[in-house]
Amino acid sequence: MSGIEGKVVAITGASSGIGAATARLLAQGGAKLVLGARREQRLADLADELRAKGCDIAFRAVDVRRREDLAGLVALAQDRFGHLDVLVGNAGTGPLSLLDKLRVDDWDAMIDVNVKGLLHGIAAALPVFRSQGHGQFVHTLSTSAHKTVPAQAVYSASKSAAHALTEGLRQEAGPSIRVSMVSPGFVATDFIESVADPDLRASLNESKEAMAIPPEAVARSIRFAIEQPVEVDVNEIIIRPTAQV
Repeated sequence: MSGIEGKVVAITGASSGIGAATARLLAQGGAKLVLGARREQRLADLADELRAKGCDIAFRAVDVRRREDLAGLVALAQDRFGHLDVLVGNAGTGPLSLLDKLRVDDWDAMIDVNVKGLLHGIAAALPVFRSQGHGQFVHTLSTSAHKTVPAQAVYSASKSAAHALTEGLRQEAGPSIRVSMVSPGFVATDFIESVADPDLRASLNESKEAMAIPPEAVARSIRFAIEQPVEVDVNEIIIRPTAQV
């Protein structure tokens, strides 16, 4: 099945930013949505908004660090709609800092969310896709998977690992399961709020105001990967502000 209409799409990190923008765009195309994020009230508000526009939608609280939460999201799709066509692994975190700051808890969080979170999604959805004979993973990564700068060492490492994981999944998936990754540059989301250092946060906010692209731009790339015919696998899209080097 090509296109968007009627596809059952589960999205993690769906309560704001790229995830919420993707939910809205796919809803416009007639997708059936299963949304997951930690902020359940935001999910409820988004679900109410989209239901008012005719979208068939379900949601549940999901922390991608918990394997059982991803299993529950996939089970919700099966219980509500009978199957799952696409899992968009969009949840991510990036509390950037210089390594000298030794913010080890932040390092752990980036590995747990950005890498293990995708693994938990694979563990939940891959057996379902195998049983169905079709399915698609779409992972939201980052241009930091390809380039790092000071204060982004651990974040870039997590996204590089996610890139390698996704490419390995693609090679193993076979002819009936599609695997795509979308790697955005600077996007106008609340990503910077997790940065503890005030000087670094101020610098990032200046860059955000100067050049960040809207999350809807990334959502269009995710939709593009999903709506292709089943024999077309869009492996990676890199999207960044024109001004970003």
